[in-house]
Amino acid sequence: MEQKDYEKIYEEYKQESQLQAQVEAGQSNPDGKEEFVAVRKNDDGDIIAFKTSMGRELDYITALNEAKEGKLAHVDVFHKYGRDIIRSEPDGIKENNLDQLPEF
Repeated sequence: MEQKDYEKIYEEYKQESQLQAQVEAGQSNPDGKEEFVAVRKNDDGDIIAFKTSMGRELDYITALNEAKEGKLAHVDVFHKYGRDIIRSEPDGIKENNLDQLPEF
């Protein structure tokens, strides 16, 4: 009886799903909305500002309002800790999470 390499099978599965997630993420902005491409953090590591794909720099409140209005792609606003918070859409791609974006 052949020994299955469960680790290898799972790794292949993860790689395929990451590729599919990237394809789906690329198709999920048909309107060409602005996206966040970089972030600014304070000394505590909290995100305090965003840079968009159009080169605009938005403070947290402005970004929050534009996200609520649906003007920005790939982000959600949710209520937690008594306030509204911006987060990247859960799409299975770690690299585009807001915390993973380059700093400006």
